[in-house]
Amino acid sequence: MGQRLRNLRRARGLSLEAVASSTGLSIGFISQVERGLSSPSLRVLALLADTLQIGIGGLFEATLDEPDPDPIVVFRKDRPELQLWRAGITKQLLTPPGGTQGLSLFHMVLKPSASTGDELFSHEGEEAGLVLEGRLTLVVEARTLYLMEGDSFRFESRRPHRFSNPNPDGPTIVLWVNVLGSSKSRP
Repeated sequence: MGQRLRNLRRARGLSLEAVASSTGLSIGFISQVERGLSSPSLRVLALLADTLQIGIGGLFEATLDEPDPDPIVVFRKDRPELQLWRAGITKQLLTPPGGTQGLSLFHMVLKPSASTGDELFSHEGEEAGLVLEGRLTLVVEARTLYLMEGDSFRFESRRPHRFSNPNPDGPTIVLWVNVLGSSKSRP
């Protein structure tokens, strides 16, 4: 993940100072993330993705030996995965790389009592999801929503939010969609 962040930052001609200024993170912390010495939270990844002008899905690296010039399918064995160890969250990217709409579909597993933390975060875009298994506590601004298996949601990502698995005994599995950009700009 760190090398991917460094490559994206450099490809956009951004210095560590510029990224630090844009995100409010320290230069030292960003450098540690890029060198794999620190594990960023989902909130930090969202800040970095916004600064790099990509969706969170753009932070995933393909695991294929030879990239498909016309990606249509992501086979289960080839899913790029992001593990947020401290948060207890694993995200697998289900959408092939590319595309013009900034659409990313994730299979997200939250370990028992896993959480994005107490701090609300926001980023560009819109998100939606479906709880496939377990329970999900979703906080959007001042609203706390309790979702069960089969419940779904949708909200603008700019609205401060966080989420967690309230179950100490079992995982929560969510099919999660992020779309870069606002629904207000689409017909």
